[in-house]
Amino acid sequence: MIAGMTSIAQKFESDSFVTKDGKSLKITFIKHGSLMFEFDGKIIYVDPVSDYADYSTLPKADVILITHEHADHLDPKAIADVEKKDTRIVINASAREKLGKGDVMKNGDQIQVTPWLKVEAVPAYNTTPGREMYHPKDRDNGYVLTLGGTRIYVAGDTEDIPELKRLKDIEIAFLPVNQPYTMTVAQADKAARMVNPKVLYPYHYGNTYVEELQKNLKDTKIDVRIRQLQ
Repeated sequence: MIAGMTSIAQKFESDSFVTKDGKSLKITFIKHGSLMFEFDGKIIYVDPVSDYADYSTLPKADVILITHEHADHLDPKAIADVEKKDTRIVINASAREKLGKGDVMKNGDQIQVTPWLKVEAVPAYNTTPGREMYHPKDRDNGYVLTLGGTRIYVAGDTEDIPELKRLKDIEIAFLPVNQPYTMTVAQADKAARMVNPKVLYPYHYGNTYVEELQKNLKDTKIDVRIRQLQ
């Protein structure tokens, strides 16, 4: 992989990579849990939300992934702004009840969404006593995307759950660091070591001082990159 940082019209940061199959992959960091992937001329959005961008000015989507139904992850207006006739929407069951459409994936499902995109739905939930109501077990999704042979983990809203140990060969990972709703810095440190990606982006981090996570992981080979994903 090679990477660099550029920007698009709305001044979002982005990094570019070359996948294992030698194709171009660009990740645009919109804000919070909202991401855009451009792969070989195709567009994928994760959790598009209008509060973070004017999606009517952004490219139309080939695929939209929704992790769960909270308003900072599921926004019908943003989806409508980027949706076209043949857009595939991948979603968890409770979010589909609110949106009224999409292909439901539950934890453990794997789908070849398009010939160029495989998606695996993985668990995302809270474990700390008193926080379980935010993201209960077996409801929400994280996703592993395989693009050009490169595996990308987008965690959604989760803590450092034991299922992370099952994830293998992750090149790029997005981990949320936004206590009390997701992880503390210490939990994100533990999660990063379980997933062991080549590149890690803390995201969904609000006011958390994620630079501490970057410092804590200096004893690993993980390349921790901080982008504007509060």
